[in-house]
Amino acid sequence: MVASLVLGIIALVLGLVLRYWINRRKFYRRSPTGADGFSSYEKSVAIKFIERVGKWIAYALIIFGLLFLWSYSRQKKAKEKASQNVETQNSR
Repeated sequence: MVASLVLGIIALVLGLVLRYWINRRKFYRRSPTGADGFSSYEKSVAIKFIERVGKWIAYALIIFGLLFLWSYSRQKKAKEKASQNVETQNSR
């Protein structure tokens, strides 16, 4: 149960940090006129492809993180409900 909480937090934070890092690199690569500054066409294509794949990985990490956190909350609620059922049965 705690593993899903830890994995959820780690995946969510990694996804957000990766997305921030890619967007920050993209922002600082631009010139004052708004054009990207690459030394060659090949480098432009490669970096844009890697950034696109990185963003998809970041989105996947964010989704998995949210799913893990949702799973943790469902497990916690089920455990609390089970403990309440045990208490009510013991009091009878």
